[in-house]
Amino acid sequence: MTNTRTAPTYSYRQIWNVAYPILISLVMEQMIGMTDTAFMGRVGEVELGASAIAGIYYMVIFMIGFGFSIGSQIIIARRNGEGNYTETGNVFYHGVCFLLGLAALMVILTEIISPWLMGRLVSSDAIAGAALSYVKWRLPGLFFAYVTVMFRAFYVGTTQTRTLTFNSITMVLSNVVFNWIFVFGKFGIPALGIAGAAIGSTLAELVSLVFFIVYTLTRTDCRKYGLDRFGGFRFRKLKDILSVSVWTMVQNAISISTWFIFFLFIEHLGERSLAISNIIRNVSGLIWMVLMAFASTCSSLVSNIIGNGHQNSVRGLVIRILKLSYGAVAVIALLIALFPETVIRIYTNIPDLVGASVPSLRVMCSAYLLTVPANIFFQAVSGTGNTRTAFLLEFTALMVYMLYCWFIIHVIQADVAVCWTAEHVYGCAMMLLCGGYLLSGRWKGRVI
Repeated sequence: MTNTRTAPTYSYRQIWNVAYPILISLVMEQMIGMTDTAFMGRVGEVELGASAIAGIYYMVIFMIGFGFSIGSQIIIARRNGEGNYTETGNVFYHGVCFLLGLAALMVILTEIISPWLMGRLVSSDAIAGAALSYVKWRLPGLFFAYVTVMFRAFYVGTTQTRTLTFNSITMVLSNVVFNWIFVFGKFGIPALGIAGAAIGSTLAELVSLVFFIVYTLTRTDCRKYGLDRFGGFRFRKLKDILSVSVWTMVQNAISISTWFIFFLFIEHLGERSLAISNIIRNVSGLIWMVLMAFASTCSSLVSNIIGNGHQNSVRGLVIRILKLSYGAVAVIALLIALFPETVIRIYTNIPDLVGASVPSLRVMCSAYLLTVPANIFFQAVSGTGNTRTAFLLEFTALMVYMLYCWFIIHVIQADVAVCWTAEHVYGCAMMLLCGGYLLSGRWKGRVI
């Protein structure tokens, strides 16, 4: 049957209206890590370095569940574009059930292997001990975080992104308060240091989840989207979701794992190099969240527009999103590069550390010339539903990235600023691979 619906053009204004709430929410969520780093930067260099290792270690586990939610988001967006609204709720509930089970499994496995793994991968006993202390108190937050990402998948997939802003502001404010209480010891609670930062972040995740539940029950049309009922768990439905989500799960886990390995390489250069890289990682996270707001919008709108029956409109949509992304990212990266010490002092008040971090910060900012198109193209590929291909493309780019990291850090043992050129290598590889695939048109016709 011929599709007679009008092709959605998604003007710059419409793209921005979807992207800016995601942008605000992601920046707010990044401030969770910023808060932990800022507090640890005032405790000591060991704690600052340990929070980098432990934070990324936790993110590897978190990104497995987040990857599942990205695949679910693509399906929800496709059903939303088709006008099959009640099915979006069905996908949501199946995702919640799966992720709760996955969270339980991840917590048990991580409790068992973490002491063994940290002891063998981290050369500094002080950093390894502090990192384990953080992980121990951060793991329970997986149950809250995994359910929260399904709410995010639902609201992004249905382009109702405004709620993400309110949720993230609430979460960040909670994290600041909880960190202040537990890190430094307030209201009769002992000063817990790095463990206190983990407890604060876990409690902030709980606050975020409660917000989503209350908001959904009071402000969302639950009947329209099938959220007022759950017809029961069906393994066949989960299998359909996993056919898309399994590749985004693996892709996200591998992607963040290579980031973890990068920091392990850096850790062997010394505690100062690790502390510098933790600061640069957090500053990069601010720019990264701006980029990912547009990238996530790209994935959702591409899936919606294909569900609406207009594959030929994808290229124009991606170009418009790319232009907006470059505009937003360039301004922020340029300001950070021009005033590096002002930005770095947010994370630490140690004078030598501030000065030593400036060259790495400027190298990182320049990498976004390549990282912007790399991620927009990658998310466009994912939005087409070809998540297996997207995984294979990024896996290839990550192998190039890891080889470069091994050579420049482990073999040459270059200055930490030179080590950050690995981001240029990754961005270039991803841009060429994903951009070439989009231009080939081989993604057309994928049914999910």
